[in-house]
This record gives sequence, structure tokens and C-alpha cells, in this order.
Amino acid sequence: MEFIDTHTHLYDDAFKGEEDDAIERAAAAGVTRLVFPDIDSGTRDGMFALADRFPGRVFPCLGLHPTSVDAGWRAEIEKMEQYLDRGIKAIGETGMDCYWSKAFIREQKDALEYQIRLACRENLPVIIHSREATGLIFEVLEKCRNLEMRGVFHAFSGSPETFHRLQKYGDWYVGIGGVLTFRNASIAETVKEIPLGRILLETDSPYLTPVPKRGTRNESSYIPYIAGKLAGLKGTSIEETAEVTTANARQLFSI
Repeated sequence: MEFIDTHTHLYDDAFKGEEDDAIERAAAAGVTRLVFPDIDSGTRDGMFALADRFPGRVFPCLGLHPTSVDAGWRAEIEKMEQYLDRGIKAIGETGMDCYWSKAFIREQKDALEYQIRLACRENLPVIIHSREATGLIFEVLEKCRNLEMRGVFHAFSGSPETFHRLQKYGDWYVGIGGVLTFRNASIAETVKEIPLGRILLETDSPYLTPVPKRGTRNESSYIPYIAGKLAGLKGTSIEETAEVTTANARQLFSI
């Protein structure tokens, strides 16, 4: 079986000095490729340095995370765009987050729209972060509906209705991670109504560690736990789950 972790922050300080070992553990678990979403200029060089050390295994993206958006977001975007020639596989993670702060909602919307338009110009998918901001994100998608949008809603926690509404705005997948394994997680019911061909596996490591490793630092080698849970909920085998979700990731990110 082969898996792809479509969302991991292995360049986070939580892995400092242990990156090589984490990548080897992932490979031993069948997780052969890792997609790195970008955060901001404070972490970008470290992300690319690690990606450069593992070509063909680690694939960097480029974006401005919504929690890094403030009144000076345009200057951050200018810094970001200097890396457009670095073989990136997506724009993101971008999106909106009304959980941590509502101080720069207007700026978050503008930054999201800018990055969606940038992705379409560069013929790249978008990685969207959405936390307590579904309605606002749909307002941005509506403004961009004339574009050929494609991408993934990372850490999807919406309803089946939200998933189906999303498909009206382009070619969208949903990222499913460790939350799926949590007791009473609503996404466990939702994924039953989402086609396997629209699902990507992700860890969001070092965050959102799946059961039975919950309480420890998350890492890409734990993807099989998520895949096993998803297979059980979908009534299919883990082998088919691996095959389909890996094909989905290869197609979206061209890896």
C-alpha cells in the first residue's frame, strides 16, 4: 500500500532535529510522499530547505495562512510571490479563521481572494483552511466563480450539504485527518456521504493526532490509522482506501 500525507508541517519546531527520522518512519508505514502547506515568511525558508533535502518525497506549497493575515498582508504576499519559481504544488494554506481572532476579517477575505486568483493564474490547486468561517469563504468563492478553481478544503468538518455546495464552485476535494478517529466526531458520519474519490488523507502534523496515538505529537507515519478508520466507515478495504486517496492526491497536486 502507498499513502500520501497531503498536509503536514514537518518543518515545525516540534520536529526540530528529528525530520529525517520522521520521514523514514513515514516511508516505513507506506507514506511515500508528503505535501507541505506554507504558513508565512517566518517559516518559509525552513520549509523549502527541508523540501530541497528530500526531492521526490517532499513537495512544498506557497501561501499565507489566515492567522498570519493582518493589516500588512500585501507585503507578506509580495514576499511569498518571490518563491513562485520553486516548483510549488499548490497555493496554500490560505483561507479564513474566525476562531482565533476576528480582528482582520476583511483582510482575510481579501487575502483569500487574491490567493485563489493567483492559483488560477498559475494553474495550481488551492489548500483552504476554514475554521468558523464557512459562510465567509463561500462569499469569496462566489466572487471567483468565473474561474476554474480546484483544490482541497483541509481538515474538512462541514456537513454533506456543505460538501455538495462546494462542488458548484469547481473541482474540490476534502482533507480528512485524525479528527475522524475521535469519539463522537461529526465528520465520521459526514464521510459516509462523501465519495472516496473526493477524499484526501492528511495529518496536519504535529497537530490533531489520531487515536490510538492521541496525546502525542502527530506525524505522517500515522496516516494508516486514519485510512483504517475511513475504510471501516466507508465499508471498504484499507487497500482500496489507500489506492483511491493516493490517486486523488497524485491528480490534484501533480505528484
